[in-house]
Amino acid sequence: MSTTKNPLADFAPKLVEITDKVLGFTSNHGAAERTDMNMVAAATVVSLSIAPAGTQPSQKAPAEYFTGSVRIDPLFQANDTRRASGSYVTFEPGARTAWHTHPLGQTLIVTAGVGRVQIEGGPVEEIRPGDVIWIPPGRRHWHGASPTTAMTHLAIQEHLNGKVVDWMDKVTDEQYAGVSTPSR
Repeated sequence: MSTTKNPLADFAPKLVEITDKVLGFTSNHGAAERTDMNMVAAATVVSLSIAPAGTQPSQKAPAEYFTGSVRIDPLFQANDTRRASGSYVTFEPGARTAWHTHPLGQTLIVTAGVGRVQIEGGPVEEIRPGDVIWIPPGRRHWHGASPTTAMTHLAIQEHLNGKVVDWMDKVTDEQYAGVSTPSR
């Protein structure tokens, strides 16, 4: 009969030693306090999750909710312990979302190219790499590439009761062509 050894068993004493040093524990600290904090540290190490790049296939964005050529590269999904999801979204020149809202808002981080974003009633804003855009909960908006340059952004949004977005009507060419206000 062979016994399978827990790979963390060999690492546990070293983890305790490292945690004691990081947390600054000395012999003056009680054993119960040290044990509690080391248990937290061990749980943190065990729960680390790395999703290797490229493990989720790219998807063509549905024409029902997007105009033009748009690719979605999922990065992470909401689950029992995380209510946010995130994806890279790449818009070819002139491509854009339909009008939509998010129940808990949305954060966009532009990583490449030049894009546009508009909250209903506001101006069309130009967005560039490094720009971080916060769209408040329930605000009707759209975003996409500029007419001549592709744009990629990281889109992060939280789910509320399993819902992340409410799609609406498509952005017309006239709405998209609104006067762009440079963000700089």
